[in-house]
Amino acid sequence: MENCIFCKIANGEIPTNTIYEDENFRVILDNGPATKGHALVLPKSHYADLFEIPEDVAAGAVKVAKKVAGTMKEKLSCDGLNLVQNNGEAAGQTVMHFHLHIIPRYKDDGQHILWKPTSLSAEVLEEIRKTIAGE
Repeated sequence: MENCIFCKIANGEIPTNTIYEDENFRVILDNGPATKGHALVLPKSHYADLFEIPEDVAAGAVKVAKKVAGTMKEKLSCDGLNLVQNNGEAAGQTVMHFHLHIIPRYKDDGQHILWKPTSLSAEVLEEIRKTIAGE
């Protein structure tokens, strides 16, 4: 996509803080990080979201994230790590180019990348299960 900022970054048209690159992906430090080391895995080809990206490319993104996360754990001494991938505005996606956040976590880092659990009855859960399973 010619106007996609992440396409331009992933393909080296816009300078950025690259921490890893191979033929299919570029990993950059996030300009508005949640924590020290927060990075984005960007495919060099354009896919808007999880629903567009081919399975093999999505699997490649996770492999790259695992590799980079291991390096972060070693070099940054983080206490944990979140992998976050948002799809659609309602889910927090702000750039419509598939990307995977790697967010190193530190004890008492002040971030809350969690959700508030709700409570559903067994009947409602069963109805949802049937709907998704196509029963």
